[in-house]
Amino acid sequence: MPNSVLEKTVWRQYHKDNNFREKLAEFTKIDIIDLIDDDKKLYAVLKSKLTKKELKLFAMDTAGINDENIKEEFEYSDSDLEKAKYKLYKKLKQDKTRLPFRQSSVEDFED
Repeated sequence: MPNSVLEKTVWRQYHKDNNFREKLAEFTKIDIIDLIDDDKKLYAVLKSKLTKKELKLFAMDTAGINDENIKEEFEYSDSDLEKAKYKLYKKLKQDKTRLPFRQSSVEDFED
């Protein structure tokens, strides 16, 4: 799939490569082969499961943006950032968040 579809996403603001699929697999503990095949659909599910702030934090943190810059962006204290990251990564591991990323969840709704 051409990357042009996802060129203007929050993810691409912080990542040179469109590697959200790999990062999502890593943090949801789902094999990459089991994720929704279509990048656009997968990114739409990601956007629906995370708040805008969480999505931006996920993009920035996985891009290796240093914590000082992240704290400045969100106007967080050290403890605010620690709590936000904890909440984000915990959320990505919860079944109600992670299971819709699976290709089988899309197939359940198709005829």
